[in-house]
Amino acid sequence: MSNLVRLNKHLAHTLGMSRRAADTCIDQGRVLINGKVATLGNVIDSTRDVIEIDNSKLTQDKKRYTYVVFNKPVGYICSRSQQGDTPTIYSILPRQYQSLKVAGRLDKDSCGLVLLTDDGDTIFKLTHPKFGKKKVYIVSLNKTLTPEHKKQIEGGVLLEDGTSQFTVEKIENTKDSKKRPNTYKVTMHEGRNRQIRRTFGELRYMVTHLQRVKMGPYDLDSIPTGKYLQL
Repeated sequence: MSNLVRLNKHLAHTLGMSRRAADTCIDQGRVLINGKVATLGNVIDSTRDVIEIDNSKLTQDKKRYTYVVFNKPVGYICSRSQQGDTPTIYSILPRQYQSLKVAGRLDKDSCGLVLLTDDGDTIFKLTHPKFGKKKVYIVSLNKTLTPEHKKQIEGGVLLEDGTSQFTVEKIENTKDSKKRPNTYKVTMHEGRNRQIRRTFGELRYMVTHLQRVKMGPYDLDSIPTGKYLQL
């Protein structure tokens, strides 16, 4: 049986990421094959070649973890315990995923990408502020964000738990923007509890829709609401 495999497939299989994310890592020069920078399309011998990513060697005996990207609907909480009449996302997921933990919770009124896994290291790296993983949200407001407030948010808004800072980009000429005219793409590298809602609220805006579409190397892509994809 041949041990030859495409590098992006090997990375995706070993690290539990999508092949698109693996290609991005390769394209950014973060992957080495036997000490040399890898390029897109490389084929490796999975038993002989030494693969490194971000200066860490990939080990062949790494435990096989489960990674599930779930498109959380509005009205569900990211907890195993139901709170009052509010259902949990685990009531939607099949039995084999009931033991997985959530990396990056979303509140009841928010929707979008949630990662479930039994890989504690991945959860830590996705959620701990020191790693600064990129998170992207589609956010609709009850009124148009003024240029002054946009500048203020991108410079930092003081909340009770510290300064909140993220970039805001107006979304125009899309299906979402026509349905919800005051819609923006929010990009941030932290994720404190209800941070986006509290930041806009500090400037007297109300968030009417909040959807996470990207978290670290994971994308929501075209997964329908309430559905999931095991990587």
